[in-house]
Amino acid sequence: MNTEKATEAQGVDLDLSGLKCPLPVLKARKALRDYDDGAEVSVRVNDPKAPADFRALCDTVGHELLSLVAEPGGHRLTLRVHNP
Repeated sequence: MNTEKATEAQGVDLDLSGLKCPLPVLKARKALRDYDDGAEVSVRVNDPKAPADFRALCDTVGHELLSLVAEPGGHRLTLRVHNP
C-alpha cells in the first residue's frame, strides 16, 4: 500500500488498492483523522464493495463524498474531511 500526504491545496492521495473489505475503509478512516477539517482526500480502491463502504463512512462520521469515478481496475473517490 502506498500512502502519500500532500498540502491541502494539492489534495491528498491514499492508494488502498489491493485491500479487501473492510480494510480500505478502516485504513482510510484512521488516516483521515490526521487531516485538517476541510481537506480534500483522493482515495483509490479496487474492492468492488468499497464505494458502498465509503458512502456509509461519510454518513456515519460526517465526511463529504465529493465524487466517485470508475477507473480501470477500480474507483477513485474524493472526500472532504470533517474532523471536529
